[in-house]
Amino acid sequence: MPSNVHDSILGTIGHTPLVRLNKVVSDIPATVYAKVETFNPGHSIKDRMAIRMVEDAERNGLLKPGGTIIEGTSGNTGMGLAIAAIVKGYKCIFTTTDKQSREKVDALRAFGAEVIVCPTDVEPEDPRSYYSVSSRLERETPNAWKPNQYDNLSNTQAHYETTGPEIWEQVGGKFDHLVVGVGTGGTICGTGKFLKERNPQLKVWGIDTYGSVFKKYKEQGVLDKHEIYPYVTEGIGEDFLPKNVDFSVIDHFEKVSDRNAAIYTREIVRQEGIWVGYSAGSAVAGLLQLKDRFRKGEVVVVIFHDHGTRYLGKIFNPEWMRRMGYETVAGPTARSLAQSKKVADIVGLEVTATVDQAVKRMSEFDFSQIPITKESRIVGSLRDTHAYASIVADPFVRTQPVSTIMQKAFPYVDIETPVELLAPMITPENPAVLVRDFSADKTYVLTGYDILQAF
Repeated sequence: MPSNVHDSILGTIGHTPLVRLNKVVSDIPATVYAKVETFNPGHSIKDRMAIRMVEDAERNGLLKPGGTIIEGTSGNTGMGLAIAAIVKGYKCIFTTTDKQSREKVDALRAFGAEVIVCPTDVEPEDPRSYYSVSSRLERETPNAWKPNQYDNLSNTQAHYETTGPEIWEQVGGKFDHLVVGVGTGGTICGTGKFLKERNPQLKVWGIDTYGSVFKKYKEQGVLDKHEIYPYVTEGIGEDFLPKNVDFSVIDHFEKVSDRNAAIYTREIVRQEGIWVGYSAGSAVAGLLQLKDRFRKGEVVVVIFHDHGTRYLGKIFNPEWMRRMGYETVAGPTARSLAQSKKVADIVGLEVTATVDQAVKRMSEFDFSQIPITKESRIVGSLRDTHAYASIVADPFVRTQPVSTIMQKAFPYVDIETPVELLAPMITPENPAVLVRDFSADKTYVLTGYDILQAF
């Protein structure tokens, strides 16, 4: 068959280009190349492992003709599975979280998949989580198969056999650093394992996000649930340890904030002309944070996982960027409020405390609202007006756990968020935000009063 002619779209997976980055990494002394995975038919690197998982399941008799593929996905793996399912004649049901972009959900449905959207801010073992819902559907659906991309080692093997060898050939076996965002772990560990076998001196840098457990587990061997809180970045970070994450392959984890990831995603497009998604922004932001680790004459390869079309309603939507506090605006930031002590340190209350204790705590500190925690993790909030109304309606509620009447948790914002963008976030329904200083590992409560003090 002539070159670059295929029997189906599946034949076009892989063999993606390596592209030198110039302007967006101008502060880095090393030469930086991006492995641009948007050239895959599903516009992401997940096509590689999706087809490998499907074909391994077919060989092992786990996926039978006419079967249904059921998977929990942030969108990209689902796309790869959906493409494979169309060619091979399977049905697809995907669960995803409500933090994923609308474009990802719409794309999966365009490929004929059924998509069920589940809440983000619940424990993995919660029956409402997208992990749990996909497992339940697999049990309830005849002739179903769940790939389980997190623990299915075909994920890692796909990258060991394709992504790693491609990069090695493209750089001629001469490079020093691999930088990859870490989600399921398959990409970084499969690719990194292959490359380290050929060059044991290679450094593999994993990009993590704040709210994820990977970095602390690598450094201290502890899965600390206190590290877990909602984050916006899609495709990297987890609140559990997937089997595909081989910590022995990864030399170091670098955490990147949601805000910096969003900003650098747009900068990649504006400065390099490469239209990429959220995790690419995380990778470049992490790369720049690590710039002192790279030397002139060295070669760095960073993987760009997916395409920017999946984030048109988010990162590439100016209104969304302003609403999230990610736009760059002149003037004071939340940091200036924290430094001037106009923002209070977190004083939370455990979910097991009584409503009466919550009321006393708010009175003691003269708070109109208070965060509610579970094992030191913020899971909700309580406002004095809501507590008062609940007690008036039923005096017995005073002795009940505060969890019975707690309200939605206050949203997190980055400490570099401009005050001008913070102001619209404070509303009667949302009277406070949690300001996170990642470098200092501190969180503050910011209210409308604090905002007024800045003007």
